[in-house]
Amino acid sequence: MKHSKQEALMLSSIKTNEFAGSKSKELAMMYFRVAIILFGAQLLMGLIAAIQFLVPGFLFELFDFSVARMVHINALVVWMLYAMIGSVYFMLPDETGVETVGVGLGKLAFWVLTAAVTVVVLVYIFIQVGAGTEASIWFINEGREYIEAPRWADIGIVVVVLIFYWNVFASYMKGRQTGIMTVMVADLLALAGLYLTGMFFTDNISMDQFWWWWVIHLWVEATWEVFVGTLAAYALIKIIGAKREIVEMWLWIEVLMLFGSGILGLGHHYFWIGTPEYWWEIGALFSALEPVPLVAMFVHVLYDWGKEQGIAKAEGKQGAVMNNGPAMAWIVTNAFGNFLGAGIWGFFHTLPQVNIYTHGTQFTAAHGHLAFFGAYATILIGMMYMGIQGAYGVERLKATFKSKMGIFLITFGVVGMTVALTIAGYEQVLVERAELGGGWNAFFTAQELPWYVQAQTWRAIMGVTTFVGFVYLVLDLLTIGKTAKAAQAA
Repeated sequence: MKHSKQEALMLSSIKTNEFAGSKSKELAMMYFRVAIILFGAQLLMGLIAAIQFLVPGFLFELFDFSVARMVHINALVVWMLYAMIGSVYFMLPDETGVETVGVGLGKLAFWVLTAAVTVVVLVYIFIQVGAGTEASIWFINEGREYIEAPRWADIGIVVVVLIFYWNVFASYMKGRQTGIMTVMVADLLALAGLYLTGMFFTDNISMDQFWWWWVIHLWVEATWEVFVGTLAAYALIKIIGAKREIVEMWLWIEVLMLFGSGILGLGHHYFWIGTPEYWWEIGALFSALEPVPLVAMFVHVLYDWGKEQGIAKAEGKQGAVMNNGPAMAWIVTNAFGNFLGAGIWGFFHTLPQVNIYTHGTQFTAAHGHLAFFGAYATILIGMMYMGIQGAYGVERLKATFKSKMGIFLITFGVVGMTVALTIAGYEQVLVERAELGGGWNAFFTAQELPWYVQAQTWRAIMGVTTFVGFVYLVLDLLTIGKTAKAAQAA
């Protein structure tokens, strides 16, 4: 009986939308729900791939490593895309002061995108056998890591993004034009425009990879960084009442630094494409600066907030109350996760004198895991908690045991994976690259050494830890709103 009550609680929690008639926020919740499912799929595929590192025959010819890795990586991009779109639809009415223009069109685009993603994932899983042909580009995938959608889905994504961008731009022009929204509108234009440059397929693989490379790197090191900055600015205002002038000041600094840290910072990758040497130092310096404005925004806002709380307490008043504990926890994790993953772990192997040994080793995987988690996943999960708070009309959302277990286990698991992959990368650098010369045999010799195998074992264990944390997160998202609403009504 107790079990059935719990299930009923979860099901009603999934459907709840009490946004005082805001259709835009209801649409945002639709995106959040698909995002969390795809997040789970990404983790599951990662676990399968991690096991296949240790037991290469695991699911051989049933679910090969190449398929598991491809779905793992593409699910990462797509769940973040869903969560990003959901976050923008959620903040749009608050920032512009008007309801999103064309919500109906937005819902149509949601269902088209979801149907397309479902078909693409099924094709990835069940039809990845046989030689590639010209038709493969149109119906299977284009062979571009992170954006491997077949051509028909590529075109569909462009249509969906155009609808999304029109909704954002038209709402912005109709309503208030805050600094946050101005940056968001400009950033989304760059983000969508870059995707178009990645669609020009050529038979020359070098040219094809050139365009692919620019799309991916300008996304993650420029437009996505600015995007999370706008979300952080909005969230800090909503959660702790941060001063708009402070968060927008740091947001504009981040935009100014986009040309330095985001574009010049790409120079740290140029070591492998024959550009002049001065690019290596320019790239190394500016890439390390990428997370600085975001961290500075958090430190400045939290310092200011703490000071005002102290003054209010001294005067016998109640200061600004943090109204969403779980969201705040994830957003603070974002500031420092971004600094560690994109900044510190990126800088570990950004210098060309180091990169010549570390490029393509597990060092890259370590940096990638912590950077994607710290810089992007964390703040998007924080936005989901803000969505839950709004969906239930709860004035104050406090962290539960499941909230704490979710953030602790997921963060601990990802950091643990990062450390394990760093150790595996160190072993590869030492033995495969420096000692044995980086040849084909050196690669396989390094894969069988105890340090490498032990590190991959710990990576798999930490992957399981992350997945358990994800289960806690989902259970919390399904129940925390209903519980908080009941407590508020009592």
